[in-house]
Amino acid sequence: MKLTRASAVLWMAVLLVCGGVLGALGHRVYSLSTVSASNPLFRGADGRRNPEAFRKRFMEDMSTRLKLNSDQVQKIEAVMDDTREQFRQARTSIDPQMQKIRQQQEARIDQLLSPEQKTEWEKMRQERAQDRKKRGDRPGPPR
Repeated sequence: MKLTRASAVLWMAVLLVCGGVLGALGHRVYSLSTVSASNPLFRGADGRRNPEAFRKRFMEDMSTRLKLNSDQVQKIEAVMDDTREQFRQARTSIDPQMQKIRQQQEARIDQLLSPEQKTEWEKMRQERAQDRKKRGDRPGPPR
């Protein structure tokens, strides 16, 4: 059978499309999805981060995958409780230092701005504070 130029081009187009589809499916099958705290499963009904939902899913995953017995689950829960408390204490001790650094930064930026820019800068700071308050976040960079 003799191929014409048009049929050869058509076959090449079909092969190209098939290759693209196969590549997309292969990528979908072999790519891994990651778990993160931004996952909706770890957020409450109000959309805010929910550490208890995260912890529950984490413990379920550990129990299932590691086949933990009830004693191990209790001991791991105790370790997680202790770690949570240590993090709270560390935050309590470091928050005043972070606040001081943040205030120094704002003062230094304020010195560099014109009066008109300072007015807008203050508006920006107030908007950010309102956004944080609405989300229930602590001051500082996004986490």
